[in-house]
Amino acid sequence: MTALKDMPISFPGLFGDWEFNPDPIAIHIGHGIYWYGIILACAMLAGLFLCMKQAKRFGLTEDNVLDLVLWAVPCCILGSRIYYVIFYLDLYRNADGSLDWGRIIAIWDGGLAIYGTVIAGALVVLIFTRVKKLRFAAMMDLAVMGLLLGQIIGRWANFINREAFGGLTDLPWRMRLWVSASQYIEVHPTFLYESLWNLVGLLLMLFVVTKGRRFDGENTWFYFLWYGLGRAWIEGLRTDSLYLFDWTFMGQPIRVSQALSLVMVVVAAFMLFYNIKIKKRTADGLLVNQLAAAEEARLAAEAAEGAETAESVEEILTNTTVETPEKEEKNGGTD
Repeated sequence: MTALKDMPISFPGLFGDWEFNPDPIAIHIGHGIYWYGIILACAMLAGLFLCMKQAKRFGLTEDNVLDLVLWAVPCCILGSRIYYVIFYLDLYRNADGSLDWGRIIAIWDGGLAIYGTVIAGALVVLIFTRVKKLRFAAMMDLAVMGLLLGQIIGRWANFINREAFGGLTDLPWRMRLWVSASQYIEVHPTFLYESLWNLVGLLLMLFVVTKGRRFDGENTWFYFLWYGLGRAWIEGLRTDSLYLFDWTFMGQPIRVSQALSLVMVVVAAFMLFYNIKIKKRTADGLLVNQLAAAEEARLAAEAAEGAETAESVEEILTNTTVETPEKEEKNGGTD
């Protein structure tokens, strides 16, 4: 079921007859500059700004963040597109079964998947940290904060496009969309559910999880746990899910994002339990604390070296005899 892009959006259970009818294209030039792209660009910049401001809490620098983003942004866009195309491959075939490469690369027509972004981003962070000799887990802990903020903002691009909505509902916050000039549907605003879920997750990460971190990687596993839980139930409400080819489970097609989310939740929960309860990690092992301890030791060594130098100079001055004019006169006078 597809909503019409040129028809109004409304929330009759909340705002009565008030309607909102945004044009998906912000500027009509060439293929058009879409609000979708503008909102995603704003989401990326907001995530970048947050990461730069939070970098010191993870033992990293703003330059580390900027260097990473130069590689991450294009790779994440490519990854999200590849992920989407793989699971919707039949949509990109010609009548003879061959691939229509022109449609595959037509990213302006839509077709991105957030899990493709996450997978590509993690690979970029892994390679980047290896090359720059940085700690992978610390960089990931920082990156997922920016990713969450980006997702909070980015989901509103789906709202403008009248997409990523759920099934029919009569809840007070239902969203009304038109599917023809005379027919509408009232559905779950799942874009809003996910945006709000991620907002709560980000607040928890900023003010609870990060403050109490015991090991590098804790933020990352919390992200996978929190996002996976939310996405698993929200995906079950959506009508535009990607499916795992033609595979089924108990007679039902398998939603890719839902299955991946559940796997992610189990793995994340295990990793948090393993590191906190079994390994009993402490904050002493965090990169930021190790760097702080090393800097403190360096300053202490410099202070000790300075004190030793000062003591040596004082000893030299104490043991040095200086001839005064009066003493010279007693020993023979002057010429």
